[in-house]
Amino acid sequence: MNTGIPLPLERFYHWERNEPDRMCYSQPYGDGKIVEFTWRETGRQVRAMATYLVALGVKPGDNVALISKNCAHWIMADLAIWMAGGVSVPLYPTLTAESVQQIMEHSESKYLFVGKLDDWPAMRSGVPADVKCISFPLSPESNFPSWDDIVKTTIPMEETPTRSHAELATIIYTSGTTGMPKGVMHTFNSIASGASQAANIYESSSDDRVLSYLPLSHVAERMVVEMIHLYQGQQIYFAESLDTFAEDLRRARPTIFFAVPRIWAKFQAGVFSNMPEKKLNLLFKIPFLSGSVKRKLKEALGLDKARLCFSGAAPISPGLMGWYKSIGIEILEVYGMTENMGYSHSSQQGKGRPGYVGQANPSVEVKIGDNGEVLVRSPTTMVGYYKEPAKTSEALTEEGFLRTGDVGTIDPDGSLKITGRIKEIFKTSKGKYVAPFPIESKLLASEYVEQCCVMGNAMTQPIALLALSESALKAIHGGESRDGIQQDLRALFDAVNAQLNPHEKLKLLVVTKGEWSIENGIMTPTLKIKRNVLESRYQDRIEAWYDTDEKILWE
Repeated sequence: MNTGIPLPLERFYHWERNEPDRMCYSQPYGDGKIVEFTWRETGRQVRAMATYLVALGVKPGDNVALISKNCAHWIMADLAIWMAGGVSVPLYPTLTAESVQQIMEHSESKYLFVGKLDDWPAMRSGVPADVKCISFPLSPESNFPSWDDIVKTTIPMEETPTRSHAELATIIYTSGTTGMPKGVMHTFNSIASGASQAANIYESSSDDRVLSYLPLSHVAERMVVEMIHLYQGQQIYFAESLDTFAEDLRRARPTIFFAVPRIWAKFQAGVFSNMPEKKLNLLFKIPFLSGSVKRKLKEALGLDKARLCFSGAAPISPGLMGWYKSIGIEILEVYGMTENMGYSHSSQQGKGRPGYVGQANPSVEVKIGDNGEVLVRSPTTMVGYYKEPAKTSEALTEEGFLRTGDVGTIDPDGSLKITGRIKEIFKTSKGKYVAPFPIESKLLASEYVEQCCVMGNAMTQPIALLALSESALKAIHGGESRDGIQQDLRALFDAVNAQLNPHEKLKLLVVTKGEWSIENGIMTPTLKIKRNVLESRYQDRIEAWYDTDEKILWE
């Protein structure tokens, strides 16, 4: 354990002391109102809340939960919990009441910060009756003590409490593609090890700006936004809502931008909805127009100042990466898990390769274990799952390597290629094993495919369920015949099957109705597909689909 690494609170005190008047957060309050917090004001509010938490009864080591969409007060609450000696337990702002109850009871959290939420009434019943709640500004109406009232009437903590490297800092519950999420325990040392190294890899500084919109309750946003902000002093702009996202992005003009593949795909679809891809490609070929068009595209996206653009949490198609590169935006893939604080592999500028997630970060050891599983070990590895010693033993080898559950290969230059998930590999009725991941990657290369899921356990041949992209849905809703899309999907079907081994070849593609979302239970809060939900939803219809000779079916 490297006890020489400064911890998050120490970095917070550094900025509070040395850059008190520098902007820290830009928080929209609705109706065009924007409030900017300096490090001085942030420190005042954090210290007042820490005093209040101690008076409320928070003792060293107590778990304190928070549930909210991203906002300045989310990070301030995290810091206040640590100053008060507590352990922060973030909850996704899209959880059901049942999931809220599961996590609150499992974590034994007796305190809860409640913030920006779309459907608090649907969650409220999941909060145990003995939990003491505090409401953020912009939170749903309640009779809880409010953040603003507390910081106005509470004397800020004068001392600067420190925490040890070995102390538990946070319990991050996985988004849970199946069953009860596990509580991943991270010490201050694992957070500090990852944040200090990650900030140096890309030379982040206090001049950088980021837009925070992916859930802070997820490890990626926690590391890329909150932690690097604390270590390097970068300014954080918060998005107001989905409706204002484009405006928020242009307001922030981030120099560092992180998105999941689905967001990158939606950006592209938005461009194509304003100008068809074929027309855009023609403009790109005109020498005196090409540069101007690409520059205006980046300005319209709000990414004209971005020096670093990242993608993670799920695979991104080579075609999508290639399109962004053609307009001057290099997307760098990064790889990590909740269990290693999101710190494992990353691509470097000019060295990214489609299909690869980069090379091991400093202090990360990686090797390929049994069944091709990727094993990683670093100072950021979790100490275990909360109250789950058996599951902890399953996840960690005797040597301390984390079993990622991913199947992959390592090139001679150290580049890691993820080829699938061990638990997702299935066996057909012919006794052949199929990894869905590579097939899905090929299908996602189509501009008409937003999401896909290949299934085939105990079937003679696999099938693929598809959710159409925004551009495809707009074309159909706009009155265009779906025959053209049908033909393109058939061409995609044939092209993909031509690249597959006989036992992998798809029997058919099924176009499902509507989008796959968090709200309808098909996607996790981090936009991963819940395969078990899809398989269960369509299980009774698969036999009928198999009886048809059609290769493209519409639900």
